[in-house]
Amino acid sequence: MGKATEAEKRAQAKYQKKPEQVAKRVARNKARRAMIKAGKVRKGDGKDINHKDGNALNNDPSNWQVQSRSANRSYPRTKTAGKKNPRD
Repeated sequence: MGKATEAEKRAQAKYQKKPEQVAKRVARNKARRAMIKAGKVRKGDGKDINHKDGNALNNDPSNWQVQSRSANRSYPRTKTAGKKNPRD
């Protein structure tokens, strides 16, 4: 993948400012902080907090699991079905 053009950078910045995206980012960060506090992950450990149902706004601790970054980010995502985990 090449470097993003200035237009692509502006479009991404605009997208990340949308209230829905801000809310999802806040929820993901909250889940990460809770798992750090519980001792499940550490800063810089290369792990992600996976929301099992694919909904970042569902911050029920039973919906979280620790995964490697590559595993968590490898699922295809669709707008209608959310995260599709081939290993489930």
